[in-house]
Amino acid sequence: MSIELKRISVVGMGRLGAPMAACFAWKGFPTVGVDVDPGKVRALNQGIAPIHEPRLPEVIHAARGRLAATLDYETAIRMSDVTFIVVPTPSKDDGAFSLEHVLETAKQIGAALRKKANYHLIVLTSTVMPGATEDKVKPMLESSSGKKCGDGFGLCYSPEFIALGSVIRDFLIPDFILIGESDSEAGTMLAGLYESVCDNHPPFARMNIINAELTKLAVNTFVTTKITYANMLARLCERLPGAHVDVVTSALGLDSRIGPKYLKGAIGYGGPCFPRDNRAFANLAHAIGAPATLAEVTDLLNRQQIQWLAATVKQRLPRGQRVGILGLAYKPHSDVVEKSQGLMLAQALAGDGIPVIAYDPEAAENARRVLSGPVALAASIDECIQRAAVVVVTTPWEEFKRLTLYDFVQMGAERVVMDCWRLYEGMAQPPGVVYHPIGIGENPAENGQPDYHGQTLAVFNANAESTGNTHAHAVHLSETL
Repeated sequence: MSIELKRISVVGMGRLGAPMAACFAWKGFPTVGVDVDPGKVRALNQGIAPIHEPRLPEVIHAARGRLAATLDYETAIRMSDVTFIVVPTPSKDDGAFSLEHVLETAKQIGAALRKKANYHLIVLTSTVMPGATEDKVKPMLESSSGKKCGDGFGLCYSPEFIALGSVIRDFLIPDFILIGESDSEAGTMLAGLYESVCDNHPPFARMNIINAELTKLAVNTFVTTKITYANMLARLCERLPGAHVDVVTSALGLDSRIGPKYLKGAIGYGGPCFPRDNRAFANLAHAIGAPATLAEVTDLLNRQQIQWLAATVKQRLPRGQRVGILGLAYKPHSDVVEKSQGLMLAQALAGDGIPVIAYDPEAAENARRVLSGPVALAASIDECIQRAAVVVVTTPWEEFKRLTLYDFVQMGAERVVMDCWRLYEGMAQPPGVVYHPIGIGENPAENGQPDYHGQTLAVFNANAESTGNTHAHAVHLSETL
């Protein structure tokens, strides 16, 4: 399937919209971005990335001459054949998603379509509650445009499954493309566009719109359940002499019914999507009178992870001493701190009056806006380590992986290293450093048991490579949006 060259507009130049627009333009499609923020529009028109995302500056540079931005909806609609809506759908108090920004965008698009004779495809990419596209978005488009869906315009719901920090890679090489279509013409047009853009040949899942809306929530809810199961195993292993969560999950991943992805027993999931999608799934179930026990328990167990981690840190902290936290971003290669385990740990400890110093290579400024109390931000890894009696590694950044346990030595006193990702496991342990990798029971060598950990991890990594999962060591940090 292929498509003639179409002109693209993308509404919302945020963490997904800006990379999408840049990728479409890079692939040869004339593209215009729309945003209410003059700063983002100005940045794009100057060839500057409006948000932090790896590879985005290079893609924008490569797309020069085909990528522009505007504040004006009418201009964008007039200049395009396909419009993607990628605006925020913030969570409400009950867990459901707000349509405030989506409906305002649909109203503006519809008003612009009223002045346009040609067929126009509208693609809603923002995550919404099942039923929202047909019951709210389509009527708004029809009333503001004076046209009927399927005649003057087509409508699709097609969310992306991407991870912040690898948005461009995930957009261009997706596992699959989900398309909820108002009619076959709209779905075929969108499928052809994506086939022209993607670097691989992804399978297409085409269906009606409500099934696509439900699928989006179901994917993320299933993934969070798998993450939480691995974390549950980690807590069990910590209480069993000789048990090791990586050994257990590596065997689980060999079963084709399970697979290795998202089985890194560590700490809770965070970010802008996983936690809220789980709550939205439960909200939907309650609204229609269906059970959602698994989603509710997954959310509960994930929220308990930070309580467990804070309690574990306090047990190892000498009275009056400071805790160091390495990692405030919710995952590597991102500056996002929303629902970050490191940030929530800092808040929990500070709330108990415990002094905290934290370091993150990308997310410090974002963290500064929300942290309060006895929390200091270090200018370097070394400063964070040297000013703390207990250091907790909460985000597996590459520069943290390059450390050794000798980097944690302090003169005249012990320092505890709590390694949530087991980055330093197997390294030489110098005097004065108490190393505590979570997810592991007593050292097998100390209780006479053989240590099969190394060879089992080799099987785990080989299995990960065979499935295309090249980030097995921190796989559950790859959050989809």
